[in-house]
Amino acid sequence: MARYTGPRWKLSRRLGISLSGTGKELKRPYPPGQHGPGQRRKLSEYGLQLQEKQKIRFMYGVSEKQLRNLYIRSGKLKGVHGENLLKLLESRLDNLVYRLGFARTRPQARQLVVHGHVTVNGKKVDRPSYQVKPGDVISLREKSRDLAIVKEALENRDYLPDYLSYDENKMEGTYVRLPEREELPAEINETLVIEYYSR
Repeated sequence: MARYTGPRWKLSRRLGISLSGTGKELKRPYPPGQHGPGQRRKLSEYGLQLQEKQKIRFMYGVSEKQLRNLYIRSGKLKGVHGENLLKLLESRLDNLVYRLGFARTRPQARQLVVHGHVTVNGKKVDRPSYQVKPGDVISLREKSRDLAIVKEALENRDYLPDYLSYDENKMEGTYVRLPEREELPAEINETLVIEYYSR
């Protein structure tokens, strides 16, 4: 199935999490639609696993195939399978561009990468799924540093994770290390995602 491009606020309300990271979508804490306010759904075990998998998919903007491939890859790494999956997702280039504050949302970060505005270790990379390794330096191309959306995003950045460092003068960030579990999204229960794929 292709990447989701439909209304994200409806999707956020249905899944019960903020996909944009702003939290504005959840002013009405119930699913969208005329039956939304009174819905009392008791999800089955499979339903909970599926919902958790969809949360990850839509939060990071990956396709079903990409997520399954990352699940297989994370199983081959040392450590906890679920945490490894989240670390691989967090190491995607589009996600780190968003975390550094070059973009206000992940879709916007993805667009910056696809349009060739982002470099890794001085080389242009236009693949949002590119896996950044600890020690890699992410920056914007010279021509792209004056973009209005980038300036606005950097002005509104209110948090920089500890696993990233940012140089204001050079406008570049370094992926210092892999993130710890407590630094990753708390609203995700990765165990349910692993159970979903392990069926």
